[in-house]
Amino acid sequence: MPRPVKKSSPKLPSPSFDLVHHTLGNGLRVVVAPDRSAPVVGVAVLYDVGIRSEPEGRTGFAHLFEHLMFQGSANLEKLEHFRYVQSSGGTFNGSTHFDYTNYFEALPSNALERGLFLEADRMRSPRITEDNLANQLEVVKNEIRVNVMNRPYGGFPWIYLPAVLFDTFANSHNGYGGFEDLESATTADAQDFFDTYYAPANAVLAVAGDLDADETLALVETHFGGIRKRRAPKRPSFAEPALTAERRDTIDDAHAPIPAVAIGYRVADPVGKLDDLLALVLLTEVLSDGDASRLQRRLVQRDHLVTDIAAYVGEFGDPFDERDPTTLTISAHYTEADALDAILRAVDEELARIADDGLEPGELDRVRTRLVSSILRDMDAVISRALEFAKFELVHGRAELVAELPGRLAAITVDDVRKAASTLTPDRRAVLELIAGGNR
Repeated sequence: MPRPVKKSSPKLPSPSFDLVHHTLGNGLRVVVAPDRSAPVVGVAVLYDVGIRSEPEGRTGFAHLFEHLMFQGSANLEKLEHFRYVQSSGGTFNGSTHFDYTNYFEALPSNALERGLFLEADRMRSPRITEDNLANQLEVVKNEIRVNVMNRPYGGFPWIYLPAVLFDTFANSHNGYGGFEDLESATTADAQDFFDTYYAPANAVLAVAGDLDADETLALVETHFGGIRKRRAPKRPSFAEPALTAERRDTIDDAHAPIPAVAIGYRVADPVGKLDDLLALVLLTEVLSDGDASRLQRRLVQRDHLVTDIAAYVGEFGDPFDERDPTTLTISAHYTEADALDAILRAVDEELARIADDGLEPGELDRVRTRLVSSILRDMDAVISRALEFAKFELVHGRAELVAELPGRLAAITVDDVRKAASTLTPDRRAVLELIAGGNR
């Protein structure tokens, strides 16, 4: 019999932010978040283009283009962006995701205008030249060699699991890219990619930290307001229905010392069904967060079937990083090559236990408190805050949502987690087995 469920919403700390929203005439959405507690600012620009936006024959192009955006711009030569940030005592970077690409700087607050100028200058016009393209093509290819081809478990499972779990090219292809596709890219392709996806109306700018909101908006208008208005591309729906039969595949890894497995499920729409997604996120915490978690106790400590195991939502472990579709992944490494079926049975049994019997007293509150603490801790750094505001504004349509997550998580019940577990059945999963060759 299921345990009786106590309906309660625990009190959890919720951050408070005074956010100011503005949209420029060219369509750029702006979020400003003042915080005078430290003399630093974060500047983040997110463009609504990522791995899923790549056309067939252009795998890896979104990531390649991210590299090109650092190779000089309308008024700056190559490497000048780097020098201006570093000479100000700041840091910078960018990254490519499934649904967006970001660029960001953390700077002393007296260098705020410098950061805004730098981002506006490359939004206006990056230097797309034959030399820059050839140079960054080699950089990306070497990155693939180092991070994927010549590293144990390189790209596992995020590169390979989508090809088993999903059907469409947008959702299933290799986001790092194939060498043939990368090498066939031209400057005309890059310019077309910029013209299509890097319009101000297809971006969100978030500025957080030691600043005055009105003064910051005036600076934003000065530097970004004159960028030519272009129509934002219409984003298609990439949604796919849940599986109705299990799928399996294998990959060989010559460098891996022991086998591994990734189990993937297509799960709730992160934007349209956020509360369902939050129940799944809490379920992953119950399954694998810490030594007291279900899969750690069962598969690592008791049965010794695996050396480690993890469960998470989102291709890169961030459940709020993607629109529909997204993935719940359970991954593990194990020493016995013939242990896979036993591992799958144990995972299924633990999910069924949660679906049938619910959770132990205090189990949900424990993992929920840890999750909220992690969310709040991640917001401490001003650049992390700017990135989160921009991400939630772009992906979820509301930067304020990040501050509401503790309350939304507090409302999730044991019944919600049980229901989430009941959806993760064998007929709705993809199983990718990594066959190790490094110990041969």
